[in-house]
Amino acid sequence: MSLDPPPYLSSIQNNIRARPIPWEGAVRANTVTDDQLSKIRAVDKVRKEIRKQTIEGDLDSYRTLFVGGEGKPSVLQSASRRAEIVQYVLVLLSDLLDGIPALSKSLSEHPDPYQHLLPLLTQSNDTDGVIPLLTSTVLASMISGAPALSDKESHAMLRLFSYLSTLTKSSDGGLQDIAVLEYSALLRGKKSRELFWKQRTETVGPLIDILRSAAGVSNGDSASTLWSGAASVRSGTEGVIGGGVGLQLLYHVLLVLWQLSFESATVGEGLEDEYDVVPLFTQLLRLSPKEKTTRLLISSLYNLLSANKQTLLPAAVLARLPALIQNVNGRHLSDQDLLEDLQHLTEMLDEYTKTQTTFDEYAAEVNSGHLRWSPPHRSPTFWAENARRILEHEKGELPRKLAEIMSKPWKDDKQVLAIACNDVGCLVKEAPEKRTQLEKLGLKTRIMELMQEPDEAVRWESLNALSGWLKYSFETK
Repeated sequence: MSLDPPPYLSSIQNNIRARPIPWEGAVRANTVTDDQLSKIRAVDKVRKEIRKQTIEGDLDSYRTLFVGGEGKPSVLQSASRRAEIVQYVLVLLSDLLDGIPALSKSLSEHPDPYQHLLPLLTQSNDTDGVIPLLTSTVLASMISGAPALSDKESHAMLRLFSYLSTLTKSSDGGLQDIAVLEYSALLRGKKSRELFWKQRTETVGPLIDILRSAAGVSNGDSASTLWSGAASVRSGTEGVIGGGVGLQLLYHVLLVLWQLSFESATVGEGLEDEYDVVPLFTQLLRLSPKEKTTRLLISSLYNLLSANKQTLLPAAVLARLPALIQNVNGRHLSDQDLLEDLQHLTEMLDEYTKTQTTFDEYAAEVNSGHLRWSPPHRSPTFWAENARRILEHEKGELPRKLAEIMSKPWKDDKQVLAIACNDVGCLVKEAPEKRTQLEKLGLKTRIMELMQEPDEAVRWESLNALSGWLKYSFETK
C-alpha cells in the first residue's frame, strides 16, 4: 500500500518480526522443509537491496514457497497448525510485496495464488484475530500489485471486501483504518471500483456511517438535520472530529469515496438516493478541519455533480452548497488541484442557480423525496403563484411524488410528514377545484390518518390541511 500503514497494524507487525521462531525444531517436526527454511533465511533480516536481488533472481522458487506449485505445498500450508509461524510468514510476505513489485507479478502467474490464503480470512471467529488481519494485508498487496484484474483476482477481491467490511463496522478506529487503507489500495481501477459498488451494502454503507458520525449525525438523528446543515459537532480531543472519528480515519474514508467518485456516471445517483451523499459531503465540507479533507470533498462533489447534473445539482442547491462554496472561496487555500476543482465547481453551481426559479427549487425538493422547511413552503405568495402549476406540471407528477413521500412512515424524520401536509393544504386552499385530483391520489385519506400521529407538528399540519378541505367541501354544497 502506498500510504503508511496505521500504527495499530505496524505495532502488530513489529512485535511479530521481533519474535524468535524455533526454525530448527519446526524442520525436525516436519512443519517446514529444509528448502523452505533456506529460502526464508535468504530474505529474512537482511538489507532490502539483498532481499530484492535474491527474490528477483529466483522468482519461480519464491512463488512456490508462498503459494505452492509443481506438486509442492506452500510454507503456509506446511505450517498451517503453527500459528506463530503462519503469522511470521505473513508479515515477511507483506514486507516483500511492498518492496518488490516483481514478486506480485510472479505470484499472479500462479493458476490460483489465493486458494490457500482466502481460508485464513475466516480462521478466527474474532474479527480482531491477527491471522485474518495479516492475511488481508497480504491479499490487498497481491491483488493491487497484479498486472491485471483477472477472474481469480476479482473472486479474491470480493471475498476480501466481505472481510474488510467486518472491520469497518468495528468500534475500533485502528481496525477501521486498516480496512479503509486496504480498500484504497484495491480501488485503483475501473473494474475494482465497479465490484466495490456492486457490493455496496457491505462496502460503502459502513463508510457512510463513519462519515455521518463525523458530521454529527448519528443513526438515530433526524435526516433533516443533515439537509438543513444544523448538525452540531462538539469539540473534543485534538485530531478527532465528531463521533470520536479520528482525522486520519476521516481522510482515508474520504479518499476511498473520492476514488469511487471517478465512476460517478454509474454510482452518482445511487450514492444520493441511498446515502444522501450530497448533503453529507456538504456538511462535512462545512466542518472540514484540514485542507487535505477539503480537497477530497471538493473534488468528489465536482466529480459527482458534473456527471449527474440533472439529478444532483438540485440536491446540491437544497443542501445549500452554493452558499457554502462562496464561504470556501474565502478560505486561505494553497493546494493547486483544490483551487482548480473549486473554481470548476463554483462555475457549475453559478451557471445552474442563475437559471433556477423558486418553482424549480420546489420541484427539485419534492423530486428528491425529502422535504425540509425551505422558504417556499411557508410563502403565501409562492402558493398563490404556483399552486396550479404544481398540480399540472408533467401531468400531475409533483402531487404523485407528494403522495409517495406521505405514504412512508418517516420514523426518524416526522418533520417530512408535517411539511407534506402543509403543502397539500396550500394546494387545496389555492386550487380548491382540484381537490378531486388530490383525493384520487389518496392524500385526503392519508391526512386523516396522520391526525392520529403522536408527533404534535404532524397532527397540527394534518388538521390544518383537513380543515381547509372540509371548508371548501361545505361551501360547494
